[in-house]
Amino acid sequence: MAHFGHPYAVLRPVRSGNMFEETIERLLQAFKIGIFPVGEKLPAERELAEHLGVSRATLREALAELQRAGYLEVRRGRYGGTYLLGTPGATRPGRGEVDPQECNDVLTFRAVVEPASAELAARTDLPSSARGHLQACLSDVQRADGETYRPRDSRFHIAIAEMTGCPSLIAAVAETRARVSALLDEIPLLTTNLEHANRQHEALTGAILAGDAARAKALMIDHLEGTASLLRGFLS
Repeated sequence: MAHFGHPYAVLRPVRSGNMFEETIERLLQAFKIGIFPVGEKLPAERELAEHLGVSRATLREALAELQRAGYLEVRRGRYGGTYLLGTPGATRPGRGEVDPQECNDVLTFRAVVEPASAELAARTDLPSSARGHLQACLSDVQRADGETYRPRDSRFHIAIAEMTGCPSLIAAVAETRARVSALLDEIPLLTTNLEHANRQHEALTGAILAGDAARAKALMIDHLEGTASLLRGFLS
């Protein structure tokens, strides 16, 4: 049901594929445009989950991560609830200003080169050494902690490009990963997102090693959209 004239009219429902990441994006967008004023209590979980079209479990995960990142505070007692402490930008733990055009440019370019890389890797007749290298990179990123996750994540994505045997594509993916990593350094590490990303990494590895090019491409598109949702939410 539409809620015309209601603040929720601009709080678009989450689509699918990356429910947690898109929930974070929608909430951060709502904070930025003032749907929920700083210092005031957020609506009940049931109401928020209904308007976002997500489960209460997904919403709770998103709210918990935003609380750990310093955007929200949970208060107990008579006036208990979840309160907004600040908006993205005011509380962002980044190291400098981010150019929105630069963010959009790298996300657009990445959405072209990395799905193509995954598709071509899956179409390639891979030697056992290449298969072993990709599986080793997957294991490395799955074992990574907060300090080592992003560089190992980049190494995994570059390993996929290396399997194509195309130097120009490898260079493009490596450059793109460097630019994306610089943007990711400006936002908090969210544990739930890392767990979801690792499940996607595992599925992506399986599709590539099975030679399923269409699935590898689709999985990469979905995986990249999760990261894009977080970057748009925190930085746009």
